[in-house]
Amino acid sequence: MIPTSPAAGWLDSLKVYAHPRVIGMLFLGFSAGLPLILVLGTLSYWLREAGIDRSTIGYFSWIGLAYGFKWVWSPLVDRLPLPGLTRLLGRRRSWLLLSQLAIAGALFGMANTDPAQALERMVWCALAVAFASATQDIALDAYRIEAVEQRLQGAMAATYQGGYRIAMIAASAGVLWLAASVDATDTAYEHAPWRFAYLIMAASMGVGILTTLLIREPDAPVSADTVQREARTREWLAHEGLHGPLLAAAAWVHGAVVSPFVDFIRRYRWHAVLLLALIGTYRISDVVMGIMANAFYVDMGYTKDEVANVAKVYGVGMTIVGAVIGGVLTARIGVMKTLFLGAALSSATNLLFVWLAGRGHDVNGLIFAISADNLSAGIASSAFVAYLSGLTNVAYSATQYALFSSLMLLLPKFIAGFSGVYVDAHGYEAFFTATALLGVPVLGLVVLAGRARGRDSGGEARG
Repeated sequence: MIPTSPAAGWLDSLKVYAHPRVIGMLFLGFSAGLPLILVLGTLSYWLREAGIDRSTIGYFSWIGLAYGFKWVWSPLVDRLPLPGLTRLLGRRRSWLLLSQLAIAGALFGMANTDPAQALERMVWCALAVAFASATQDIALDAYRIEAVEQRLQGAMAATYQGGYRIAMIAASAGVLWLAASVDATDTAYEHAPWRFAYLIMAASMGVGILTTLLIREPDAPVSADTVQREARTREWLAHEGLHGPLLAAAAWVHGAVVSPFVDFIRRYRWHAVLLLALIGTYRISDVVMGIMANAFYVDMGYTKDEVANVAKVYGVGMTIVGAVIGGVLTARIGVMKTLFLGAALSSATNLLFVWLAGRGHDVNGLIFAISADNLSAGIASSAFVAYLSGLTNVAYSATQYALFSSLMLLLPKFIAGFSGVYVDAHGYEAFFTATALLGVPVLGLVVLAGRARGRDSGGEARG
């Protein structure tokens, strides 16, 4: 046998991106990223141009709470069949299609609403977009987990992030370019340019709709152990005197709402505490630092064009590159090693902003710092998504992943709320150093989780 060269081995690892379902995630990622920015980012620009006061625009940000509480209705997405659609498409694709159609319809409603004349209607349309978008996220995460084996999860996460980031550019810079292209005047507000831009975005949801119709429903059979456990629960409920519709309802609630959480604790036992600690802190270094990044750019004298070109467009590109590298590394060296590497790089690259703070306005320095920081963020994200996917039981993938994805931002977002106070008291150099140090305990948690993973494979995580 002719030995395979290391270079050939790495090139062979890139073949994971040729898998049809991995390619499909690029377009589904685009469908997921588009509505988020349209209701939580670009909309604020539109509202301000329409003369809406800043306090009201601030209240609009609460629409984003739909994404933080998606675990509340995730059991419905996991277990509730949709009349007609589920029989035709399957449980994942049916929910995907319904949510995508709802997003497109709500974006159409936003496009045809002038906030200067009908602000309340805009609120309801934006809420509908956010709720439908969060529902799409639930179904899409479940599909991604069930569609391929663990080895391909890093590549699935990478292409998802790639599509997601492309959509973020389209929904931010793209919308502004579209609106500007038909805006007759820059001195007065007009609804027509925004209507045109948001109608294009509503039509762009066709990318996700078409992909959902073309992909195959994942074949992820529920394990015998899960089926038997839920059957025993139903027998116990019947023994307690429940019958007919009441028994069916109680059994459904237990299976859809209670079982996902009980299952996780049962499978991982005391390791569950360790895993939840890792999930809750893995992105803490990046998230806390990111809150003050834009303020830092302003205080260092970077112009809007410089920040937009370097941090928003070029930086997104570097994140996509990092995500691709993370997907290859996950397939090549495994999830835990890539997870550790991503955590180490994410923490260490924050120190580049300490160096940048000492240089003042330095565009070349900003490019270097953004390159390293976003590259490491992409690697860490791919590994982390792949890791979370491996923790779920396919019987409850939508509910369990929704819980994980909500938990991973809870503590970081809380701590990040004090970042401005810390910068005012100690300065940017101390702040960026502190955010790097926040990432050090995460490395220990990754090592402990890796050892626990070696001793306990997690039972039926993949069903």
